[in-house]
Amino acid sequence: MAVDLLGGDDAPAVVVDGALRAVRTDPDLHLLLVGPTEVADGLIGALDPEQRSRVTVRPVRTVVGMADHPTAARGESTVRAAVHAVRDGFADALVSAGSTGATVTAAALGLGRWTGVRRPALVATLPAVEGPVVLLDVGGTLEPGPATLARHAVLGAAYAAVAHAVAAPRVGLLSIGTEAGKGDRLRRSADPALAAVPLPCGARYVGLVEGYDVSLGTRADVVVTDGFTGNVLLKAIEGAYAMAGGPPASGGAPRAAALLGVAGTVVVCHGAARPEDVASGIALAAHLWRRSATDTVSTLLDAVPHDPAPDRNDTEVAP
Repeated sequence: MAVDLLGGDDAPAVVVDGALRAVRTDPDLHLLLVGPTEVADGLIGALDPEQRSRVTVRPVRTVVGMADHPTAARGESTVRAAVHAVRDGFADALVSAGSTGATVTAAALGLGRWTGVRRPALVATLPAVEGPVVLLDVGGTLEPGPATLARHAVLGAAYAAVAHAVAAPRVGLLSIGTEAGKGDRLRRSADPALAAVPLPCGARYVGLVEGYDVSLGTRADVVVTDGFTGNVLLKAIEGAYAMAGGPPASGGAPRAAALLGVAGTVVVCHGAARPEDVASGIALAAHLWRRSATDTVSTLLDAVPHDPAPDRNDTEVAP
């Protein structure tokens, strides 16, 4: 796993701590630390000899700041170097808690996108009353059109089946009511688009769902929305857990999400991630790679027809 040592609000300290936890927990895990040598040396020095043999370093000193424009990822930086490590076969996956926009941009440009995916999606899995609920997008594409949301429905259904073994996933579109015609212009346009798109893995579209369906999981296993709304919802759930005194015993809202739509395994951690969140993100990346999730979801996506015409507000990531 290539780990961006300088990504995140409290990097490198929390990233180092999280990487230590990950190496000590998983005896088969190997890390490629991307960042300043002195930071990496501090982590390596805290490991025993066997663990130390499973860690290598790629020295990079430049970081894309959380307030920087995503295009800064085109220049030399830790996240770009981590992407190139995956592209060149030196790592199987990458994990970063840095700027989401920069990570998505670096991954799309460095790894390339899947056929039929113009806008990658960040996918989070939340613990619900009736089982896990896959929520996408949570920050990868802020202003999608109906065709993008329909494609993301295919991604979400395939991901739920492959990564979480959900049989015949139920897919819903997040809105402000379940009746047809509810919601803003995007939701009203996307509803028939999702109803018409073929879904993989025996999945079926169940129509519009509401915010509480994400926490209950009784109506949908996959909930599709735009990245702006999904990110706000995810953080609101985190805040609700904090008010309630902590997450449920089955786990809290994730602070790591998988990036779907690029040719490689990429996990983006919450910018405010704690050490345990970074360790969890590394474990998620390892889990996805071991299940060949990226390749399997991509193959399932290829089998589903798609509209080659982009949404009017779709734009390519500039080279």
